[in-house]
Amino acid sequence: MKDLSTRPATPSEALHELLAGNERFVTGTRVHPHQDAERRTAVAETQQPFAVVFGCSDSRLAAEIIFDRGLGDLFVVRTAGHIVGPEVSASIEYGVLVLGAPLLVVLGHDSCGAVLAAHQALSGVAPPPSEGLRPIVEGIRPSLQPWTDDLDAVSTTHVRSTVDDLCGCSGIEEAVVAGRCAVVGMTYRLAEGRVTVVTTYDKSPG
Repeated sequence: MKDLSTRPATPSEALHELLAGNERFVTGTRVHPHQDAERRTAVAETQQPFAVVFGCSDSRLAAEIIFDRGLGDLFVVRTAGHIVGPEVSASIEYGVLVLGAPLLVVLGHDSCGAVLAAHQALSGVAPPPSEGLRPIVEGIRPSLQPWTDDLDAVSTTHVRSTVDDLCGCSGIEEAVVAGRCAVVGMTYRLAEGRVTVVTTYDKSPG
């Protein structure tokens, strides 16, 4: 089995790799790393992802594609509107604390259907078709205060809020303070394919 220790080892190296991969995706110069049979064999017995990506479930937001990565590179967790619940936070902590990923990314995007649904529900325009969708509305509600109709701005605020929520998890906070992990909030433009860093949580020494 191939040695996987060459993965990015620090938060800054991991962020650089993600942004470089996104630039390749935007410019049409993808190299499709780690997507062959050799890599499949190398990661069959163990995984060492260099980033945890917590993003919206939107079908146009596939992390391995927009960051031009492959098998074993990213530990991906997704929910509609990147809403955090107990199972979600536990999965993210697993990626950071057990798998040792040096970077945690919260990935939102423009034209988010979850944000739109929350806006419509809270304004009385269109209530959720099922009470089962209520957690999405309630999860996004704080990002709509003060009230605004600029939904892309709400999406960005919601990314920042999600970063704050996750950094309140004791395990993630400890990893960040120790310099083992950084938390970065990003937004993605569907038409352009480009990610933009909107917030960074990094308390590593120095």
